[in-house]
Amino acid sequence: MKVLVIGSGGREHTLVWKLKQNQRVRDLFVAPGNAGTDGLATNVELDSDDIEGLVSFALEEEIDLTFVGPEAPLVAGIVDRFEKEGLQIFGPNQQAAQLEGSKVFSKNLMQEYGIPTAKYQSFSDAEVAIEYIKQEGAPIVVKAEGLAAGKGVIVAETEEEAIAAVEEIMVDERFGQAGAQVVIEEFLTGEEATVLAFTDGEEIIPMVASQDHKQAYDGDQGPNTGGMGAYAPAPIVTEELLEEVYEEILKPTIEALKQEGITFKGVLYTGLMIEKGEAKVLEYNVRFGDPEAQVVLPLLETDLVEIAEAVIAGKLEEIEVNWRKQKAVCVVMASGGYPVEYETGKEIRGLEQIADEEAVVFQAGTAKEDGSLVTAGGRVLGVTALGNDYQATIEQAYQAVERIDFTGAHYRTDIGQKAIEKLSE
Repeated sequence: MKVLVIGSGGREHTLVWKLKQNQRVRDLFVAPGNAGTDGLATNVELDSDDIEGLVSFALEEEIDLTFVGPEAPLVAGIVDRFEKEGLQIFGPNQQAAQLEGSKVFSKNLMQEYGIPTAKYQSFSDAEVAIEYIKQEGAPIVVKAEGLAAGKGVIVAETEEEAIAAVEEIMVDERFGQAGAQVVIEEFLTGEEATVLAFTDGEEIIPMVASQDHKQAYDGDQGPNTGGMGAYAPAPIVTEELLEEVYEEILKPTIEALKQEGITFKGVLYTGLMIEKGEAKVLEYNVRFGDPEAQVVLPLLETDLVEIAEAVIAGKLEEIEVNWRKQKAVCVVMASGGYPVEYETGKEIRGLEQIADEEAVVFQAGTAKEDGSLVTAGGRVLGVTALGNDYQATIEQAYQAVERIDFTGAHYRTDIGQKAIEKLSE
């Protein structure tokens, strides 16, 4: 069969790597891909938001199945367009993608259907938003209403920071139209974790829980990023808690959408805040997380194509999804200065020193330049190791990281430590 992956980051490299292991996948394309996907698949010079170009390509190449990596084309309705042409595509339609595309939509849905989340208010007037902040005090959370590439959430420790965030989002228009409205939420304490789930709109199959590290620096310090690393399974999500998340969050979310006349098919990402064994929803996404995909997909034993086909056909209940009994740790190597200003075009050295059994290097912000591999983005590489216990797997990942070098390389040195701390309690 012919399979197309849409996107260009580490998540998409991971999808390509996973799909390449399937004997049924004869031809594999990725649009636009990166230097890491080149060689595993055929890179296609089409942007992930060029929906008409992607539809034309899929029709011309007679693509049997398409996987969408990033959120923007999902929110823009790529699934609807592909389905209109009779093309099989894995992901939620435009209505369902509002769950990520509009924080006002998702928060209103949670409030209306009693899904546990932080209390909030939404605002389209900056001055009114600022008055609300003064009334509520800090710490408080300010979110751009629309898509902001994972950077539209500001956890403000002081009123001044919160007011500056509102001005940056709504007045300075840092995120463009995504900041036309803001959602202001109460600050939740606890520990974050992610539960991804496959769903066909009826059946819901949770994946192994993972934990992303969003802040740029060790100890969860510094600005929010798209993610500096992840590990799975996350021991803070016990079997008992996962059952509660399933019953109190995942099922009610899919049911709430159904009540609104929306069928969700694809991957539902639920970002959770966990305190004293109870979970509340921080955010929904409508696709694999990045870097969560780099630890979850390597642990997946069941064939991904088989799962996707069952989701599309509404037959997920017929599939048994199995997972490796291992740990996975991914350390993101970023450009110096990320997530603010950073330089690109720095030569990457040392990848050839990484043995397959030691770690897998998923490329994100990379490109080929005059025969050399160079940096081409903020998050450059995701170095993923698998092992039988957390400590050994963490050490394995960092040993691989230390063999890789590029000017200004920056990475956190504490990825996965929360798992060890949790297990030692």
